[in-house]
Amino acid sequence: MPAWHLRDYHDDDLDQAIQIWDQCRQADEDPVFPVSEVMAAAKAGQTAVVAVVGDELVGMAVAQAQGKRGWILLMALAARWRERGIGSALLTELERRLRALGVRHISALLPGGAAGSKALANSGYRSREDLTYYEKLEPLGAANADVLAALGGRMLPEGLWDAMAGMEREKQVVERRVVLPLTEPALADRYGVVPPKSVILFGPPGTGKTSFAKAVSSRLGWPFVELFPSRLAADTSEGLATALRDAFADLAELDSVVLFIDEVEEIAAARSGKAVDPGHGVTNELLKLIPVFREHDSRLLVCATNSVRSLDAAFLRPGRFDYVIPIGPPDPTARAAIWARYLRGMNDSVDLGRLVAASELFTPADIEFAARKGAQAAFEREVARREGRPADTEDYMSAISDTRPTLTTRAIKEFGEDIDTYSRL
Repeated sequence: MPAWHLRDYHDDDLDQAIQIWDQCRQADEDPVFPVSEVMAAAKAGQTAVVAVVGDELVGMAVAQAQGKRGWILLMALAARWRERGIGSALLTELERRLRALGVRHISALLPGGAAGSKALANSGYRSREDLTYYEKLEPLGAANADVLAALGGRMLPEGLWDAMAGMEREKQVVERRVVLPLTEPALADRYGVVPPKSVILFGPPGTGKTSFAKAVSSRLGWPFVELFPSRLAADTSEGLATALRDAFADLAELDSVVLFIDEVEEIAAARSGKAVDPGHGVTNELLKLIPVFREHDSRLLVCATNSVRSLDAAFLRPGRFDYVIPIGPPDPTARAAIWARYLRGMNDSVDLGRLVAASELFTPADIEFAARKGAQAAFEREVARREGRPADTEDYMSAISDTRPTLTTRAIKEFGEDIDTYSRL
């Protein structure tokens, strides 16, 4: 087995560090210190140590000194490098560096059973059963709440980001490009990174673009507002362009917001060049509104489209959108994670590999439908026969065969072409 050694954290370790973080967390784990806060502390020069094997980062520990008290923010180990003493070595090095800073009292707040718990226990830390941790998220002001209600917006529950099974490639891109700069604006400014104000998510139907927009809103703790062009047009007699302008004016009253427009090609399709084209006025109005929206902090516009190639060229240019991010169909690893989420502990009685192979062209929405269909079939059999037999592989395979996949090989091919032509990361 190759030898490992410890060294300082470097800024270019970020991608591998986030991957190890994801490996260590349980699906339902809600850490006290989010990844953005931990990585910001590491970048800002707080105590951060990594364990490496060659160029591979296999462990990381981060602590923050506050006077004579130090807080351990992160203990993370790659799955295949656990039980080798790396965690204890990382912790010992953290302690040495904290002592040099005058720290005499070192504390850690971790979810039960989190990575690093064993290293802490082995190093003499004791669990305080007599303490209760309190946390409060400041609510919206009354004025903002009224505006938000008028726009049909809402505050989304915490944890939507972690609840998104699979899609790790897309999550990493959105995390690095969108979430981290917005959660750490001062640090981003220090490194010359401009937090994004507007992004486009594109990909085939059902791949999770709306879920990503909601998950980002949940991560940021910002209100989520979705604009429906067809609804705006129906609510006024003065036309969609006027309705858009009025909606954006109302949004300006919010302190922060994630604004989501799905199927944006409906109001930003390529203009025909004909002056009589009724879509010109709507597209032109939206092109004017986006730069004004971008002038304010704590705002993010997320537009989603199933057909990025149909969008107007002026709409896609960098001055209006910071990133154009592909959200593609789940690969086998992602499909396995999505299936596992819906099997809910029945993995022992189900051949997950068969389900993953049989659902090659399935989107996350397709997998959810097939999983519910298989569970429903088992439920109905139990009601009729009382056999006490849970849903099995054949129940789900039958559901898969009865589900028409959203994707086609042609759609996959076109998506690959669109990535080459339009993506901007």
